Amino acid sequence: MTELSDDTTERRTDAPRRNRRPVPALVFLLVLALAAMAVWWNVLGDERAREQVEAAVCSSASAVPTELDPATVSIRVYNATDTPGLAGEVTTTLESRGFVVTETANDPSSAEVTGVGELRFGRPGREAAEFLRLYLPGATDRGDTRSTGLVDLVLGPDFAGLASEEDVAAALVAAAGAEADC
Repeated sequence: MTELSDDTTERRTDAPRRNRRPVPALVFLLVLALAAMAVWWNVLGDERAREQVEAAVCSSASAVPTELDPATVSIRVYNATDTPGLAGEVTTTLESRGFVVTETANDPSSAEVTGVGELRFGRPGREAAEFLRLYLPGATDRGDTRSTGLVDLVLGPDFAGLASEEDVAAALVAAAGAEADC
């Protein structure tokens, strides 16, 4: 038995440990964790951006004008520029495209029109105004309380001309494609 006791006395209970430093390993793991978080942050941010773009496209596709028969759209064309006869020229073009123009004159409103022009309409004329916007891109809206579907097309100082029939057809095809994707 003494041998056993001698073995235990020879064993050192305070065995020297390797002098390891845990700080570099912890720093390395911390850097890896931060890099992983940055990668996931970018992945999730890109996904959110894609979802927002898709939602914007779908919301604009739902506001896409439907193609109407121009003969069902009644318009008054007003000139709010200093160019004489501009409303008459636009009236001739619109009538050749099948629209019904009920009045052509200088703008009777005292409101200042900026940009390309504006479309004035009441609630019943919203669909017609959206369709007419294809012919006058960049026009602003000015809703009013009229109870008819009549739309006022007011030409502004930046008016350069109506969109061509090809441009209107292309816009309708693109709008139908965007609506189908949603």
